[in-house]
Amino acid sequence: MTGIDVPVVVDWPTDGVCRLRLNNPERLNALSGAMIAALRAGIESAERKAAGILVLAGAGRAFCAGADLKERRALDDAGKLAHNRSIAATADALAEAPMPTLAVLNGLALGGGCELALACDMRIAAGSASIGLTEARIGAIPGAGGTQRLPRLIGTGRAFQMMYGGEPVDAETALDWGLVNAVFEDDRLEGEALRFSSRVASRSRQASSLLKRTVRQGMDRTLAEGLELERQAVMQVLASEDYAEGLAAFAMKRPPTFNKVGNKVGQ
Repeated sequence: MTGIDVPVVVDWPTDGVCRLRLNNPERLNALSGAMIAALRAGIESAERKAAGILVLAGAGRAFCAGADLKERRALDDAGKLAHNRSIAATADALAEAPMPTLAVLNGLALGGGCELALACDMRIAAGSASIGLTEARIGAIPGAGGTQRLPRLIGTGRAFQMMYGGEPVDAETALDWGLVNAVFEDDRLEGEALRFSSRVASRSRQASSLLKRTVRQGMDRTLAEGLELERQAVMQVLASEDYAEGLAAFAMKRPPTFNKVGNKVGQ
């Protein structure tokens, strides 16, 4: 299959960088059952191949406009719930992936699309991007992690503002609120995403995986418990082959060559 027949295009633009591109631009990359299944398969493939970073992007003028409401309208109540649960499970899979994850918001990122972005470790946006949890417009609430991840990211007041009103925010507001890490001119977004993701992929995959696990688990614990997690992770790092290689490379003034299958260590 090629083109629009492939709901998610998987490619490896540089060494260690796995990019998953939602690929139904005519429907603004709405999350149909087929697209959700393809996205889960792409995440699993990135894990099997020990990607150094997973990049989530969208084709056309949207990142993702959310759940495919045309498809959902035809479902019975059980089917609607299953469709929602599949989106939520995919967001969880992104959050739990052992490698760093980056959402590249090239345009609309609404509803479930915004929730997929929230599940990633980092987000960058085009200047023209529009980002929001818009479920209030149709009498619903976010159901794929948005009610929990958004307040943790930008605070409850701003999160309520976005969710109660159902109106998206522009890229500059998202940057000011900490919803995205950076904003670039539209024609620079993809290049900047590739430049940053290539840098991340060149780092130790074992260290990146331990870092992600330590930060994410520590957020749900007391400071003392989080610091203990950090101490345990550092013990693993100091005894690792990658750290030995990093020290040797530093002494010899050369780039390190890290283990490319290390991102599952400690999982």
